[in-house]
Amino acid sequence: MSAARIDGKAFAAGLRERVAAGVRAFEPATGRKPGLAVVLVGDDPASQVYVRAKGKATLEAGMASFEHRLPDSTRQAELIDLVQSLDADETVDGILVQLPLPGRIDEAAVIAAIDPAKDVDGFTTENAGRLAVGGAAMVPCTPLGCLMLLKDRLGDLTGLEAVVIGRSNIVGKPMAQLLLRENCTVTIAHSRTRDLPAVTRRADIVVAAVGRPEMVKGDWLKPGATVIDVGINRLPKADGGTRLVGDVDYVSASEVAGAITPVPGGVGPMTIAVLLRNTLVAAHRRAGLPPPERL
Repeated sequence: MSAARIDGKAFAAGLRERVAAGVRAFEPATGRKPGLAVVLVGDDPASQVYVRAKGKATLEAGMASFEHRLPDSTRQAELIDLVQSLDADETVDGILVQLPLPGRIDEAAVIAAIDPAKDVDGFTTENAGRLAVGGAAMVPCTPLGCLMLLKDRLGDLTGLEAVVIGRSNIVGKPMAQLLLRENCTVTIAHSRTRDLPAVTRRADIVVAAVGRPEMVKGDWLKPGATVIDVGINRLPKADGGTRLVGDVDYVSASEVAGAITPVPGGVGPMTIAVLLRNTLVAAHRRAGLPPPERL
């Protein structure tokens, strides 16, 4: 058996095209572009790459991009003041504070300062609570992107057994909530789960978001399972460079799974595409307009 490759890059490109079409319709209806503000504190190289990519994608979608790059010495009160000013800015529909923040800054306090209506990352307690109780919420970008890939591949997910490996607030927990909404039977597994391979082997759907390179092996999987690999890990190469791998051993898993996302080119491209989607949805809600269909 050789698993089908789930092409997240291609799906994300289609989603970004649909978002751009929605932006073109939004501007004449409201007299302005949807706006996304990204805040970066410090000079972490990976964060700089992410912020640059998000700004580029925002402009390509026809949105207004507002970047705020602050020095590492920025105090927590200064950062919260900036977030609150963006909350009050009518040209800003989405606010993203790039994580991680410097260790002396309380990330929870900063996230709590974001207006839930502009919380396009879906990290505020209010949005997490709405998702948990089945209300209208801004949903974290990565798990929503995973769900889109699953539904595109499998259609109706009703009755399927899903195992989410990882219990983070950013991916694992919201992923489980989204799968419950789709009428799956969901298990959240983690580092202290007893006999994790046996638990995983029950699943029709496996979402790996544990942050351990190539942990999930092919013999952990039910034949024909659909595997979504959220992990992004760097391993050394013999020539001194590095290679990107996921949390799933792609080679062995591909021999058992029915479909699987690669790393890179799977979930990664979906995160920015869904960020743009969430910003467009937030802009429509703030303008009192129904969001476009097919988003």
